[in-house]
Amino acid sequence: MITIKITDRSIQMNGHAGRNGPNGVDRVCAAVSALTCNLINSLKDLSNDRIREDTGSGMTIIEWEKLSDGGKLLMDSWFLGGYRY
Repeated sequence: MITIKITDRSIQMNGHAGRNGPNGVDRVCAAVSALTCNLINSLKDLSNDRIREDTGSGMTIIEWEKLSDGGKLLMDSWFLGGYRY
């Protein structure tokens, strides 16, 4: 199970989805990882926001002091990408 803790200055994620498909492929973990990696890269390259990230197997922490309007928009996009209707 992936657990996500969101505060006003950080996102902390731990765990794995644990739903392996054929050939051991974990599509849920791959999707969450791709969205989160894109968020980190976008915050670094498309906004003037300063972030600190720490990533590893089954763990990601993203921290910031203040997000610009552009950074907030990127964060909203991350939420929408992971939201299931």
